Amino acid sequence: MIGLVDYNMGNLRSVTNAFEKLGVAIEIVKNAEDVSKFDKIILPGVGAFKDAMDCLHERGLDDAVKAFAASGKPLLGICLGMQLLFESSVEFGQSQGLGLIEGEIVRFDTSRFPQRLKVPHMGWNELFIAKDSPLFKGMPKSFYLYFVHSFHAQCDEKYIIGKTLYGYEFPSAVQKENVFGFQPHPEKSHANGLAILKNFVEL
Repeated sequence: MIGLVDYNMGNLRSVTNAFEKLGVAIEIVKNAEDVSKFDKIILPGVGAFKDAMDCLHERGLDDAVKAFAASGKPLLGICLGMQLLFESSVEFGQSQGLGLIEGEIVRFDTSRFPQRLKVPHMGWNELFIAKDSPLFKGMPKSFYLYFVHSFHAQCDEKYIIGKTLYGYEFPSAVQKENVFGFQPHPEKSHANGLAILKNFVEL
C-alpha cells in the first residue's frame, strides 16, 4: 500500500493520475498517525521550502515522515518533496529540513552563466545516471524528464544517483538507503517517469 502525503503543498492529482495509469492504488494520507500504516510513501511538493516545512510541522507529519524513513521502508520525495529530505535550504533565508540526507538546497547560480541560465529551470531536460539504483532498473544511461524549479540540492557525491546539466551540473536524483528523491516530476514525464514510478512500486 502506497501513501501520498498531503500537507497542502503538492499537486496530488497528477501523482494519483500517474499511478492510475500504472494500475496501482495509491491513498492520500493527511494524518501523522496513519503514515506508518503504509508500505511506501511519497512526499510531493510545489512551492516554498519554509512554507512546506511549516505545513508538515503543523500536522506532525515531519516527525511521522522521519519515523517512516527510520523504519527502512521506501520513501520517495518529488520536486520540493525531494528538497525537504535535506538538512536545510537558503530559500527566503535559512530554513531547516527533515535532515534525512546530509546537504542543503541552494538557488541556481545565475552569475556563472548570466546570458543563458534562466530561473526557474523549466521544461524537459536530460537526467544522466550517476550510480545504479533500483529506481533505474531497465532504463537507459540517460533520459528526459520534466523539471520546474529554482533551487537544487548540494550534497556529497555518495548520495547522487542522477545528474542534470543546466548551465552546470546539479544533482537531479538522490538516494540514501531507502530514501529516494527526484528533482524532476516523474508523474509529468510520460513513459520515462512512469518507468521510475513502476520501479518504486516494485521495491
